[in-house]
Amino acid sequence: MYKDFTALNAVLDGRGVLTLTMDNPPMNAMTRAMHAELARIFEEVNHDPEVKVIVITGAGDKAFSAGGDIKAMAERRATMNHNSWMLGITEARRIIYGMLRLERPLIARVNGHAMGLGATLAVYADITIMLENAKIADTHVKVGLTAGDGGALLWPLLMGFAKARRYLLTGDTMTGAQAAEYGLISTAVPDIAALDAEVDAIVNGMASGATQAINGTKRAINLVLRKLVEGVIEEHLGGETVTFLSEDHLEAAEAFRDKRTPEFKGR
Repeated sequence: MYKDFTALNAVLDGRGVLTLTMDNPPMNAMTRAMHAELARIFEEVNHDPEVKVIVITGAGDKAFSAGGDIKAMAERRATMNHNSWMLGITEARRIIYGMLRLERPLIARVNGHAMGLGATLAVYADITIMLENAKIADTHVKVGLTAGDGGALLWPLLMGFAKARRYLLTGDTMTGAQAAEYGLISTAVPDIAALDAEVDAIVNGMASGATQAINGTKRAINLVLRKLVEGVIEEHLGGETVTFLSEDHLEAAEAFRDKRTPEFKGR
């Protein structure tokens, strides 16, 4: 069922655990293909009765996902490729809705840094286990974009508005240990061995548990969250689209490509 996924390595084991690995090492930045496959995978899993639990992680040992490809952002903005941007926004909407409508538990095994969309994938999971020294950030403002793909809603709900503003308005990073302390993620662990042990313990318990009750409880929890997200996500994505057209976004993307500090003009 998952053989046509190439940017996502999807493996279903005998326990009913589907492991999704974002496979673009070393940083697992979001390629065009990976973004498109993430927009499909959660919907397709809902139609697979063999899947009991899903684990999402990144290939290698450096990053869960560094988020969007900023060099590609620069090209899209410089060429004013609106069709590519709008396709990306449509897929972003499907990713968020797909995660919230997923009927099985989703565990994020955050094996390294999680930035931008990588951070969104991490915090929208049902349970998020992260390395203590890995870093997480919603970096939209760093590249001249409004935080529109869900972070502006979920971060305040998880960690409170004061803490969320501190990080969303600056794009600054926090460690996994800080994220756990603030309530942004479930648990932070010291090393890969502890990460795997924690994930395996949770996954094994769920895969061998009362799956109807587990899935029903997840749906009950996410029902409230879905109503909140669906009430604001279109405006959030619209704000991100407006800033895609800004000079500051082009400057940020070009500065990243040229390995220099951006000079923002506020327009």
